[in-house]
Order: sequence, then structure tokens, then C-alpha cells
Amino acid sequence: MVDVSQDTPDRGSRNLFAFGATSLLNDTASEMAYWVLPAFLASIGASPAQLGIIEGIAESVASFAKLFSGYLADRVKRRKPVVVSGYLVANAVKPLLALVSSWGQVLGIRFADRFAKGIRGTTRDVMLADSVPASRLGSAYGLLQAMDSAGAIAGPLLALLLLPHYGLRGVFWFAAMPGALCVAVAFFGIREVRRERETNPNHQQPSTARSAAHFPGKFYFVLLAVTFFSLGNSSDMFLVLRAQNLGIPATHAPLLGLVFNVTYTLFSWPMGHLSDRSSRRVLAAFGYLVFAAVYFIFAVAPNVATIWLAMAVYGLFYALTNPVLKALIVEAVAPELRGRALGIYSFITSVAILLASLITGEMWKHYGPQVPFYLSAGIALVSAALLLISHGTEATQKPVA
Repeated sequence: MVDVSQDTPDRGSRNLFAFGATSLLNDTASEMAYWVLPAFLASIGASPAQLGIIEGIAESVASFAKLFSGYLADRVKRRKPVVVSGYLVANAVKPLLALVSSWGQVLGIRFADRFAKGIRGTTRDVMLADSVPASRLGSAYGLLQAMDSAGAIAGPLLALLLLPHYGLRGVFWFAAMPGALCVAVAFFGIREVRRERETNPNHQQPSTARSAAHFPGKFYFVLLAVTFFSLGNSSDMFLVLRAQNLGIPATHAPLLGLVFNVTYTLFSWPMGHLSDRSSRRVLAAFGYLVFAAVYFIFAVAPNVATIWLAMAVYGLFYALTNPVLKALIVEAVAPELRGRALGIYSFITSVAILLASLITGEMWKHYGPQVPFYLSAGIALVSAALLLISHGTEATQKPVA
């Protein structure tokens, strides 16, 4: 049973702080490795198409794990062990990148890393939703994203400092340090939170079949728009490859991550906070328009300076979509369905991202880099229109947190 003593008034604030700290540390470790991975793969003979396979499969694995994790989050009585084990596995395998000699080995490590992320991610998001009032849902997810992307600033900066002295493999070894701290904070800082159905003995959790029937139409419509968008949202590593194709040195790849994540960090909490007081669909649609503009610029590539500017603006897209869409999905369903709703959302969109990464890699190979970037921009424009069309009928009712 869930420990009643753990359900205190300040539990939400403590969990928000703990989740924020673990996200900061985990992303520091992840981004140290992530932004040098294209250059590392090139150094061992991997092609852009193989990068597409690695990133597509890795993110798809995460989506399958999130689907399972969403089911667990709605069913298990204790969620903390799921979250902690996810952080533990992910940060145990990252340093192994320093030992690999083939792209297949990189795929195996990314597989384990993203599987662990999927297992912990949905459960963490549900725990956070159960920890804060409905009126602060967007702010909570926005603050979590801000901490997450702050780690994504620290990671590339550390990689830039370490690369000249220790090389690509040395960066992977050093990523173990913030990773270990992340696991420690998760273990000692996160606390269980009793769910709403546990505080009401007369509240019965519906069966899986009935739960699926209880998802409202607005959930499915948002899912349709986001899934279609994801078909054009390939791995960000293709942005790095395109930048290198245009003359930006591979050693500056972590700096590309830095400029993108500065914007992401600065705007995540304000956009999440704004979504608590305005239409989340309109904000997300604007984020898709930003994405379309960035990908169009990467396609036409007027000059290197414009690429740097576009990469900075790209962070605004994430700030307008990641925390806002999570809050939109969570508020669309009953509390006992939050895990499954987030799991389905992550699973379907990530499978679409897998297809997008595979398609982008093949289109790049056969038609050059411009065509896939034009296609992604066009898909984003249509997706924004889908969200805006539904804005007029958007429900204002929000479930009690």
C-alpha cells in the first residue's frame, strides 16, 4: 500500500524540485554525449542513413517503453522504483559509448538508454501531475522542461571544454559523473504521492477496455495533429549534419546544442505558465509555425550566420510544444487515465518520428539535404492549421488534479 504519511502538503513542491534536479543532471550527462555523437559516428565510418536508423530506433524504443510505463503508472501502487530504475540504467550505459568500435554497438547502447528513458518518463510525468493543482499544470511541466534544457546547456558546454583535451571518447567517460549524481538525487529526493482514487474509497478504477472508451474526442484530435506533425519531425541530429554540411565544424556541434537550449530554457517556464491562462492549442500551433520557419531556413541556407540564428530560434519551438502538449493531454482525461493517455501520446508520435528519421536519412541520401527539410516545413504548417481549426471548439473544462 502507498504510505499515507508520504502525502503531505509540501509533497508537490518537493517532487517538482527533485524531478527538476534529476532532469538537470541527467540531461547534462545525455547532452554531453548526444551532440558529439554525429561526429563520433562519422569517425567510425557510419553514414547519415545509419544515423537515421540509430536515432529512429532509439526514439521508437523509448515510445514503446512509455506506452508500457503509462499502463504501469495507472496500475502500480508505488511509482518511485520505476522512475529510479530508469535513471539508473540510462546512466550506467552512457559511458560505454567510449568503448564501441561500430555503429551497431552504438545502436545497442542507445537502445538501452532510450528504453530506460521511456520506462521512467511517463511515470514521472504522471507523478508530477498528481503532485500539483490543475491550475499550475502548465507551469509545472514548463519548469521541469526548463531544468531539463538547462542540463542540455551544461552538457554541450562541458563537452566543448573536454573535447580538446580528452577527445570524443573522453567526453563519454566524463558523462558518468552527472549521471551518478542524477541517480542519487532520484533515489533520495523523490517521494510517492497518493493518487485521487486512493483518497476516495468509493471511486472505482475502470477496466482497460472502459478506460479506452472514456478518452474524449479532444484527446484523439490533438493526437491526430501531433502524430501528423511527427511524420516531419526527424531526429535533431539531421540539423547538426546539415550545419556541418554547410561549413560549421563538427567540433562546434555542442555549441549548436548550446544556442538551441538557451532559448529552450529561457522560454519553457513562461510558455508553460502562459498555457495555464490561455489556449494551449494556439500556443502549440505557434510552435509548429516556428518549426516550419527553422526547417525552411535550413533548407535554403542563405549563410552560416542565419543557421546559427535559426538554431537559437528552434529552442522556442520546443518551449511552445513540449510542456504545453503534455499539459493539454493530461487535462483532457480523468486522473486515473493520465498514464495511459501520456503513454499512447508518446508511443504513437514517436513511431511517427521513427518513420520521419528513416525517411529523412533515405531522402538525404538520394535527393540531398534540401528536400527533406522542405517536406518537414510543409508538414508542420498543415499540423499548425489542424490545431487552430479545433481551437474554436476547444473545451474549457479541466479535471480536478
